[in-house]
Amino acid sequence: MVNGSTRIRILDTALDLFGTRGVGTVSLDDIADAVGVRKQTVLYWFKSRSGLIDAVLDHAADELLVVVEAAIRSRGDEPLDRVDAVVCAVFRPVVRRPALLGLIREVTRLDESHINHLRGRLSAVVDRCVSYLTSEMEKGRLRTCDPMVLAGLLYSTVSGTGTEPIVLETFGWEPNAAGLRQVRRELRGFVRAALQPN
Repeated sequence: MVNGSTRIRILDTALDLFGTRGVGTVSLDDIADAVGVRKQTVLYWFKSRSGLIDAVLDHAADELLVVVEAAIRSRGDEPLDRVDAVVCAVFRPVVRRPALLGLIREVTRLDESHINHLRGRLSAVVDRCVSYLTSEMEKGRLRTCDPMVLAGLLYSTVSGTGTEPIVLETFGWEPNAAGLRQVRRELRGFVRAALQPN
């Protein structure tokens, strides 16, 4: 049956496969087989492999943006609390669905057109984040530094912590529920300390 839910199943499956195996190693046939449809069904929804990749990037960005927006709305006016909420919100899907940020990591291996597509998709969010950090720094509520660099470091720290368990294991981290709670607690403390006003 070809319907909207088939499109979402294709996107979810492609995201998981691209994020865990790498975009370059996954074929349209692999995706179709995993979804239980024919390759032509995939091409019905996404006119080409390139179109599917861009749609999956959009789908991944949407998942993260919904989580981040909800986290921001859930907290009051205190910037450290808001940043903490975003860290927790982003850390959850990183742990529960590593393919999500695995896919984002894969972007650097893609054609420039896909990189630019994702960059364009996220630029408004990055601009809002940098504007918010700048405003809070000017008010003296966050440590003064380059807000663009800070936003990049925050992203790298949170995503790297969540998506590089092998590196963490090298430093003695235990890959279990208690270990995840410890990493999240330390990550939150690290970010909070880094943002404390001068």
